[in-house]
Amino acid sequence: MRAVVQRSFGGPEVLEYTEVERPVPLPTEVLVQVRAIGVNPVDGFIRSGAFPMLGEPPFILGWDVAGVVVALEPGVTRFAVGDEVYGMPMFPRQAGGYAEYVAAPSRHFARKPKGLDDAEAAALPLVGLTAWQSLVDTGGLQDGQRVLVHAAGGGVGHVAVQIAKALGAHVTATASAAKSEFVRGLGADEIVDYRARDFAEVVNDMDIVLDTVGGDTAFRSIQTLRPGGLLVTVADRRNMELAARTEAAGRRFAGLTVEPDHSGLEALTRLVETGRLRVHVSHRIPLAEAAKAHALVDEGRSTGKVVLTPDDR
Repeated sequence: MRAVVQRSFGGPEVLEYTEVERPVPLPTEVLVQVRAIGVNPVDGFIRSGAFPMLGEPPFILGWDVAGVVVALEPGVTRFAVGDEVYGMPMFPRQAGGYAEYVAAPSRHFARKPKGLDDAEAAALPLVGLTAWQSLVDTGGLQDGQRVLVHAAGGGVGHVAVQIAKALGAHVTATASAAKSEFVRGLGADEIVDYRARDFAEVVNDMDIVLDTVGGDTAFRSIQTLRPGGLLVTVADRRNMELAARTEAAGRRFAGLTVEPDHSGLEALTRLVETGRLRVHVSHRIPLAEAAKAHALVDEGRSTGKVVLTPDDR
């Protein structure tokens, strides 16, 4: 099969489109013919060596996939050959998603939501599960609560706004002026242009803050929370100073790393199929041009998601 391999750390140019062996599924695993692959910021961090989660190259990046089951092994009871599926298999271990085929545990996948094409389905798992596990599984979000979502025009942010609204929350979002109308269209109740105003001076009494930025943004978010409120960060999850200062202020802290979860995927599917969640794909790029996709994501200016396709889909 064809896949994108990197043999050294570096910029997008280290991504090489080449021929490799097709993976062989183990018991309880499915072999999925990949139709689309989501690209996430973590992919670029690993590629560059800034976050060497997979160890030393060579390896194949990519986790977000949508495709069709073409083979399965004993122990698989949830799918049949021909089923269309999507998921974020194996994370944080290598899944080899930048490829024409992926083999992974069947319970890391769910059936593809009706109404989404392959690229849209592949764009959803990592950002959707991150938002769901932050707001629902960790935050226990309830109807009527107040939520602050940072970087609401980005991958995780634009999904988090919709999940929070679907569950009855009042949502305040930070976004640039250029993305404000997009974020408003997602259902945000209030939008703060973080380049024009200090969100920490105008936002208060939040039940949950979802931080996808880290650094000073995370620290300044503490004061926007009500006493007992929760700061969930996916950017500074190991920051012990941030955790200590949050707790010293009488607020709660949670650092989250997303994990595969077919139940979470099925919850996202229900939101999609009832019209309460959509995923925005800003660019669809051939798998052979993965370096171009990485350059776009590295810039950090895309609205929504960038997706790779193994062919001309």
